[in-house]
Amino acid sequence: MWRALRVALAPRGPAAAPSSSACPSPAAMERAVVRCVPSEPKLSLQFVLPDGSAKHMQRDQAEPLGRALARIATNAAKGRVRKGKKARAAGEAEEAAALPAVHLFSRDGQAVGAEVPNAAAWQEGAVLHIGEARYRVERNPPALTELRLPRSLLAGFPVCPKVSAEFAAPQHCLFRWFREQRSGGGWVEEEAAAAGRVFTPDNALVGLRLKLRCTPGDAAQRYGPPREVESSGPVEAGPGACTFDARHLYTGRACGAGRLRAVTYNILADTYAQTEFSRTVLYPYCAPYALELDYRQNLLKKELAGYSADLVCLQEVDKGAFADSLAPALDAFGLEGLFKIKEKQHEGLATFFRRDKLSLLSQHDIAFSEALLADPVHAALREKLAAYPVVQEKVLQRSSVLQVSVFQSATDPSRKICVANTHLYWHPKGGNIRLIQIAIALSHIKHVTCDLYPSIPIIFCGDFNSTPSSGTYRFISSGSVAEDHEDWVSNGEEERCNMPLSHPFKLISACGEPAYTNYVGGFHGCLDYIFIDKNALEVEQVIPLPSHEEVTTHEALPSVAHPSDHIALICDLKWK
Repeated sequence: MWRALRVALAPRGPAAAPSSSACPSPAAMERAVVRCVPSEPKLSLQFVLPDGSAKHMQRDQAEPLGRALARIATNAAKGRVRKGKKARAAGEAEEAAALPAVHLFSRDGQAVGAEVPNAAAWQEGAVLHIGEARYRVERNPPALTELRLPRSLLAGFPVCPKVSAEFAAPQHCLFRWFREQRSGGGWVEEEAAAAGRVFTPDNALVGLRLKLRCTPGDAAQRYGPPREVESSGPVEAGPGACTFDARHLYTGRACGAGRLRAVTYNILADTYAQTEFSRTVLYPYCAPYALELDYRQNLLKKELAGYSADLVCLQEVDKGAFADSLAPALDAFGLEGLFKIKEKQHEGLATFFRRDKLSLLSQHDIAFSEALLADPVHAALREKLAAYPVVQEKVLQRSSVLQVSVFQSATDPSRKICVANTHLYWHPKGGNIRLIQIAIALSHIKHVTCDLYPSIPIIFCGDFNSTPSSGTYRFISSGSVAEDHEDWVSNGEEERCNMPLSHPFKLISACGEPAYTNYVGGFHGCLDYIFIDKNALEVEQVIPLPSHEEVTTHEALPSVAHPSDHIALICDLKWK
């Protein structure tokens, strides 16, 4: 039924324990699998007796080894002692004779003392003797806890499994892909264009299901038992040309040292795309299947992977999509993800960073409403806002959050950077609310970059729901906004809120002011930005946006060729 796709594999098999003349070679021994985690009170021990019976024991980690070995002897003797009245008549001597000798030897051949606690006694490579049987101890061997393929598979788009493992890491696991045969039987290996954790099916596989076999492994080249998973459906034809294909021509290679490629992107949460209002009013031009999360995730993963970015700030990220799809996929491309959910919502913000270029020092995420109420940093703003209780209450009702992460360069530890990510209030008449939210954000960022990490530069990404003519954009880019700015009365006189605001940063929009970053049937405008500290960073390259023709090929966004109603902004930055 299946035909194997050949992949390049690391050497198989666990590292061998030293052999001794008193023991058979490790390859000839049975396995005694020990799971011992410091945070848990008990360890588990699994082995199979010569009679084929499997034993699974739980023992206190602090218990002396002698008690555990005595229990193993009792378990091994069960079934060997005669039952019923005859066994009782045989007396204690016969029962004692039925107990096998049980000992544990360290990997250098020394007997482990009976008083040694279990946690210290059961070490990797030790040898357990049960009568004549010998068992090599494998402590915390790699094991898969979850292996899952995406529900939707498209030709030309990467397939990235979700791999969860204990005592293992996906980068050390072995992956082998198979395809369903159209006819006939048997297994025929054939060369695959891609190998390893990510597999991209070509058009020849349309109509066929895939199967993945994963063998969990760790850095020491120990390997656990493999598991297999089959796709729930066949590979389907892809959409053809996508809006991001031409952009990938500029981002095929990662940035060099001293440079960072940053992306900001509102990826359209499924919780908003799948409403009746979205299907019939917001996006009636979009084919229903192209609004499905599984379909859009295929496009998103290919798009984001192709940008070869060092920093990716995403908005409207579904909690489930982050954990089950985006994080596993981008991890396979070298990016680690951080997630901050909105208050009382199923979506939030995600920041991904390239592991071999940046290391995470700290996180300082906030919810705007909570910070405004409780954080001393915002005491002055809180006092001003108290004079406008209607606006204050509206700000406190919003679920918006701010994600703030501090990173350090992996090659130059003296270089640190603060990366902020947000999604401000969406309502067209909410300019006054957005001004308050951005004031909270900038005060919090000031605390991080002036008090906690003095003088580190800033990259501030997000969907600000603000055009270049708005008060929010002016406030960020100029450093102040006047108390008589028109946005203070954006929702009428009853919500008037007049106050001057200022911040100390020198921020510019790295990608300028595009004609639009959001293009739907009833609106198009620039709402998304990557603001950078112009005193510390400069723009080396802005990746061109899709052409207007590409954006409107299917009338507007999203479409079968574009997964969101927003367009990603991408730029290459370098340190001054």
